[in-house]
Amino acid sequence: MSSAAEQEAVAGNRAADDARPSVVVNGARRAAPPPTVPAWPGTPVPLGARFRTGPDQVAGTNFALWAGGAEAVELCLFDGPGPGSGERRVRLTELTHEIWHGFVPGVLPGQRYGFRVHGRWDPWTGARWNPAKLLLDPYARAVDGDFGLPPQVYGHVRDWPEQRVADTVRDERDSAPYVPKGVVVDDGGPDDEWTYDRRPKTPWADSVIYELHVRGFTKLHPGIPEELRGTYAGLAHPAAIEHLTRLGVTAVELLPVHQFAHESHLLDRGLKNYWGYNSIGYFAPHAAYAASGTTGEQVGEFRRMVRALHAAGIEVILDVVYNHTAEAGELGPTLSLKGIDNRGYYRLQADARRYADYTGCGNTLHVVQPHVLRLITDSLRYWVTEMGVDGFRFDLAAALARSMHDVDMLSPFLAVIAQDPVLRRVKLIAEPWDVGSGGYQVGAFPPLWTEWNDRYRNAVRDFWRHALPDVREMGYRLSGSSDLYAWGGRRPYASVNFVTAHDGFTLRDLVSYERKHNEANGEGNRDGTDDNRSWNCGTEGETEDADVRALRRRQLRNLLTTLLLSTGVPMLVAGDEMGRTQRGSNNAYCQDNEISWVDWSLLEDPEWRPLFELASRLIALRHRHPVLRRRAFFSGRAHSADGLRDLAWFTARGTEMTERDWYAPAATLGMYLSGRDIPGRDERGEAISDDSFLAVLHAGETPADFVLPGPPWAERYDLLVDTGREDQTGAPGTAYPAGAPVRVEGRTVLLLRAG
Repeated sequence: MSSAAEQEAVAGNRAADDARPSVVVNGARRAAPPPTVPAWPGTPVPLGARFRTGPDQVAGTNFALWAGGAEAVELCLFDGPGPGSGERRVRLTELTHEIWHGFVPGVLPGQRYGFRVHGRWDPWTGARWNPAKLLLDPYARAVDGDFGLPPQVYGHVRDWPEQRVADTVRDERDSAPYVPKGVVVDDGGPDDEWTYDRRPKTPWADSVIYELHVRGFTKLHPGIPEELRGTYAGLAHPAAIEHLTRLGVTAVELLPVHQFAHESHLLDRGLKNYWGYNSIGYFAPHAAYAASGTTGEQVGEFRRMVRALHAAGIEVILDVVYNHTAEAGELGPTLSLKGIDNRGYYRLQADARRYADYTGCGNTLHVVQPHVLRLITDSLRYWVTEMGVDGFRFDLAAALARSMHDVDMLSPFLAVIAQDPVLRRVKLIAEPWDVGSGGYQVGAFPPLWTEWNDRYRNAVRDFWRHALPDVREMGYRLSGSSDLYAWGGRRPYASVNFVTAHDGFTLRDLVSYERKHNEANGEGNRDGTDDNRSWNCGTEGETEDADVRALRRRQLRNLLTTLLLSTGVPMLVAGDEMGRTQRGSNNAYCQDNEISWVDWSLLEDPEWRPLFELASRLIALRHRHPVLRRRAFFSGRAHSADGLRDLAWFTARGTEMTERDWYAPAATLGMYLSGRDIPGRDERGEAISDDSFLAVLHAGETPADFVLPGPPWAERYDLLVDTGREDQTGAPGTAYPAGAPVRVEGRTVLLLRAG
């Protein structure tokens, strides 16, 4: 091959090539092959790099790589200080069931390494082997370095002038100086302190989830030492954990912490992938979040973080991205799986040059393939058994549940999870959709799973902006979404209720903006959804108008109170409990700055501190009262002679809702939760009983009188929460007789205890 683009690339590589002797190939100067060292046969299992003692008690590392269809595999060891210096190559000559393996004596923890895989280059049939590209071990426990995306890391000549064949000409330039390396880790057993870790094992019904970003949550925290901010160690710091325990959450759901890469279009604009939904290493904690080092130290730091959270009674759930990788489509880089066996790891179209894309990210992992399924399940078990995590939230889980094309709830992935003795015991949360045809699967996952319930999100947002045509949808969502989940033995906690998530407006922005403001992303404000279901309270964006600001704070109290009183598992987003804003961005995926980081000064701001106090008070109320975290769906039927039902709905007139009332436009809804004879038993086998509560939700602009239901529902009512008040400390102690009207201010929630 000869082109101006190639000659320019070769010239650009000369500085790196000068570190090694050179030879001339087809008139171009190339780096001479590095020296090779011998390998002992080793074993094909386990996959990856495992430090151990070999024959004759010789210490070394066993390497094993599944590479179906490959013609040869070279292990590359890097001993020098530079990114591509000191390379030694080891030919793995042993092949067992498509696994190339070998034991290399003297390779110790901390050794950096990668693979070069030889095979055919034939993109038209999906074959994209290119030994010039150093590949990350899919089973690497740690990764040293970050991914930039210069032309050298692409398997094809990216700057080829004929765009119609842009991905078909193999690029012969060495990528080793430009890519991170795997690191051998001594994972023969955690440190001694790990033995004393105690998982909280919080039941699903008792869970309150807090979605956070490791870096964004800790980056600005004044109580965390500066050198620990933005890291796993920062999240393990007592100052960070103290906030979580004061709030009362039972689990943190961490945005992706698998090693990930940045997209080329972001790097070209001087931005980076902040959220991390672009995984490339499914066993490695993302190196950039480590304070202690990146040559294996990140593994221990992550474990210590998990242990510290467990000690505080907080579970750790990982947001995981097994539906696609950072290698994108046919025009994407060659970083790992694409160069190991492109046809085996990815779903390809009939035109095998192209990738099937059910994710919107260029590729989709071929989960029906046994070796891909093994990669995913091995990774999941590793994070549970060796890293201590308590569960997973699966990004675009519908893509994982596809068989050959359609979403299939009997798919290999779901079947394997259901029978796995480790994975079936941890918390499993599905984002129950993908971007492909038939990908929306809310309510369809099998009983082992819980789901993000976006129908809950939409209904609550619409109710409080007074946009629902009637209250039928709201009734289902408040009471556990039985229309979606009351089948196959599923329970109310199958619904993860949320009003906001990382993707979209923050809670404060939801009541401050009606239009997205993503200009900082550099995409002409075209990115991010236009379906925000938000209301700006009459003014777009920040304002000094005291009345507008007061109304927005009231709406925040309404949204938080609704979420924490609803049946199901509530999920909060870090900072929403103190009024965090992203300045109107509803897609801050590339904003690693103050737009995304939690602003801890809000916690000391008199305007926003009461919101945190309300949130922590509501969570504490939820923990105390089992009627607010039921383990079984309401029946709506009377369980006693007096006609008292476990769930009843009331109009503002104090009468029970009729069929006509459900279909009529309404701004006011009363929900009565009976604490008498709650289904289930406590740990000692005793019947569970609790107080009964009446929640009144009024989304109308003007005040309304709500007549409190009389016997058998109650003789009197004690006011516990009134979101019309800025300060909730005065609410407890106010009592109302049954049958009397109570004034409900416009856009307000009342919570009353029935007596």
